[in-house]
Amino acid sequence: MRLTTKSRYGTRMLLDLALHADKGPVPLGDIAKRQNISLKYLEKLIRKLKEAGFINSQRGPFGGHMLAKAPEEIRIGDIVRVLEEKTAITDCAERNDKLCGICNRAGDCLSRWVWIEASKAMFQRLDTITLGTLIHQKAQLLGNTDTGA
Repeated sequence: MRLTTKSRYGTRMLLDLALHADKGPVPLGDIAKRQNISLKYLEKLIRKLKEAGFINSQRGPFGGHMLAKAPEEIRIGDIVRVLEEKTAITDCAERNDKLCGICNRAGDCLSRWVWIEASKAMFQRLDTITLGTLIHQKAQLLGNTDTGA
């Protein structure tokens, strides 16, 4: 499973909301400009993120979007699950059935175990990272430890 732009751009959109919603709801157009992402693409992603309970929206002249939860409560793994609609890195690891039906090794494939374990490991790690983690450790994660002193 290669993470698509859905996960990357969806995470950037949620991070943008976390960083800019302190003055009220954020228009999607503002996020599109700041993140250099197509407004139409963000409109597509925001529907899924709203349905999943990550975003609240407010209509009207001062309307826009804001996080429905604290940044510390939004795990990157959950964002990826919602936007990718898969939880495995290969198609054969997606199913719990012994017979995956994807290749001709159905039910007799030891390598499938590797992909299942790798998928679990990836999501276990992604679930330890929240939007709050990224915000609070921004300087460290970007390698900018200069405090200006």
